[in-house]
Amino acid sequence: MAFKRTYKFAFLSSLLLSFLACLILFGLDSYFNITLPLNYFLIFFISFLMLSLLIIQNRVQQFIYKKVQKIYDNVSLLDVSDVDKRAMTSDMDTLSKKVNEFAEGKRLEIETLQVREAYRREFLGNISHELKTPLFTIQGYILTLLEGAAKDKELRTKYLKRADIGVERLIYIIKDLDMIAKLESGDLNLKSETIDVVSLIKDSFELLEIKAKKNDITLTFDKNYDIPILVKGDKERIEQVLINLIINSIKYGVRGGVTTISIANFSINQIVINVKDNGEGISEAHIPRLFERFYRIERSRSREQGGSGLGLAIVKHIVESHKQQVFVKSTLGKGSAFSFTLKKVI
Repeated sequence: MAFKRTYKFAFLSSLLLSFLACLILFGLDSYFNITLPLNYFLIFFISFLMLSLLIIQNRVQQFIYKKVQKIYDNVSLLDVSDVDKRAMTSDMDTLSKKVNEFAEGKRLEIETLQVREAYRREFLGNISHELKTPLFTIQGYILTLLEGAAKDKELRTKYLKRADIGVERLIYIIKDLDMIAKLESGDLNLKSETIDVVSLIKDSFELLEIKAKKNDITLTFDKNYDIPILVKGDKERIEQVLINLIINSIKYGVRGGVTTISIANFSINQIVINVKDNGEGISEAHIPRLFERFYRIERSRSREQGGSGLGLAIVKHIVESHKQQVFVKSTLGKGSAFSFTLKKVI
């Protein structure tokens, strides 16, 4: 087996020193005419070689360790206590590999931080825009009323109603932000109860019936579900997931379109609820970011449709807080299908 580099260096250095020491001893022997026996030179050579090998190897290890320690101290990469002296100083190849691995890890951490920083800037820009739009709308109507429009009863009523819509949008955004914050921090305590999802979907249809008719969208099941399908979860939050997904399908569906909900087995102890529409669909490039807060595919149409821009983010958080999964499939021009799993009551 090949020597490690530090051992090889120490051995060759010790060999050279031992050879030089023997030459000096031989020269002294000749000069003083002592005439030492040959085996004495051999014993001296081996002893000197072993002693110098131990000293040189130890000093090389100490030297390398101190240099590496200084590097870590200077760049503040990690605590010196994290350095494994034996593992890092006995082999330069191992040392180089470990330093490279550590540097690669730090590079990935920096890239992750840069991505997060870019996301943070985008998020702040989005939330600023979301709040600014209704605030400026409200301010505009109030200023108009203060400047004299309040004297006109019909105009006053009209502007106050529009300002009220802006206030409602602000409240909606703030409520959704509060919900996201609670979900992310784990402060939202979920109540585990037995739920009939068939009945829950029917209730959601009734709540959104007027909105669906306004957009000429039909809400329906894929088939008749005559018997209850029971799952475990927080009824209020699961209903919120259903409502958010149905509203999403109504917003981006085509007039005369259909939103179809189906329920199927996903695994032995899970079902999957699928909310499918035949609307405009989503291009593949947008799908990975759909569940980000305030992410919009078409900003202009999204503004017209209203909403906080947090619906899908809330869906993802609620589903994941139930330790379940959410999926999306979409084809541009053909429609989208959002689905999520729930734990069955067996």
